[in-house]
Amino acid sequence: MFFAALLLVAFSSASFSREFIAGGKTHSVLGDYKIEIADNPVTINGEVLKTLVISYQNSPLEVTVVIQKGKKCKNYIVLSDKLSVQYVCNENYFGVEKLDKSLEKDGYTTSDAAMNRGEYFHQKVLAPGKRGEIENTQLIAAYFPMLLKDTKEALATM
Repeated sequence: MFFAALLLVAFSSASFSREFIAGGKTHSVLGDYKIEIADNPVTINGEVLKTLVISYQNSPLEVTVVIQKGKKCKNYIVLSDKLSVQYVCNENYFGVEKLDKSLEKDGYTTSDAAMNRGEYFHQKVLAPGKRGEIENTQLIAAYFPMLLKDTKEALATM
């Protein structure tokens, strides 16, 4: 009976875990990152969009990445409790921007007070524009922590 209950718990917890996509290093105090498919996709402007979740080894900070088709490339709307931005691409580059004004009606804005402005300008161009979703999300996972004005605050909530 005990063994059956243990198996039930193991299978139940496995069914609630997210699907692992990729992992890597941030080279920041937040440690290694893990990218998984979100349990609940985000809806913006009535459209259900592919949603990924980035978690960090040394922090409870979770970052939601919503992938939206842009004019020539995909846009990556990056949402967290600490800071929200978007990474955009075109045929020439992939880099960070403040959230588009059209997202304000859904309650998403970029807080200048929470952002490291120097790092923001360094991340305006991160890579060539024609890259895949996973590669772009890995760049976001590695570079996003540096956009936080106070990474110690992200660690302090552990």
